[in-house]
Parts: sequence; structure tokens; C-alpha cells
Amino acid sequence: QVQLVESGGGLVQAGGSLILSCAASGRIFSINTMGWYRQAPGKQRELVARITSGGSTTYGDSMKGRFTISKDSGRNTVYLQMNSLQPEDTAVYYCNMNIRAIGYWGQGTQVTVSS
Repeated sequence: QVQLVESGGGLVQAGGSLILSCAASGRIFSINTMGWYRQAPGKQRELVARITSGGSTTYGDSMKGRFTISKDSGRNTVYLQMNSLQPEDTAVYYCNMNIRAIGYWGQGTQVTVSS
């Protein structure tokens, strides 16, 4: 079994910053991709950022230039540095990892940005 545990969400004022982290534990042999998605009330889940085992990154359009994804492969952990947060960034943020062609999700962490 694989478990993803997220941390770092919370309440922040507009213009502020937060760092999310997600650590995987269990039977992990190799992680193909690590990423973050988010889902706001009444909206579909959307890609925030994704990083491959080789370090290539992909960002959602509204996150480019503000968010940075990084990883510590030795710790099976992925991070999301979020800067210049805006109220529209308010959502539940979910960690996702593709491990041996199986997608795993974290439980989600709430990020709330006040205006």
C-alpha cells in the first residue's frame, strides 16, 4: 500500500505565500510523476503543477510565475511553493503521484486566501 500525506495548507492573506508538502510512504519502488491538483467549490479539479522523475515541470496557466514545484526523491516528497496568492487560489489542494502506472491521491489540504 502507498499513502500520501499532505501538510502546509491554511489561511493566508492575498499576496502571501504558503508551502505545501506531500510525502509518500509504503511500497514505493519508483515514482514516475509527482504533482498537485486543486478543486474549488463547484469547479472541476485542475492541474496546479507536475514534475517528472527527470525533473521536467508543467504548470497550470494561472500558476505560472507564481508557483514552483520541487521534489526530494530520496524522501519521496514533493513540495509546492505558492507565492502571490489570490482569493481565486482558494481550493482544496491534492497531492498526486504516479507510481508504477498507478495514480495515488492524498486526502487534500485546504488553502484559503482572504482578500
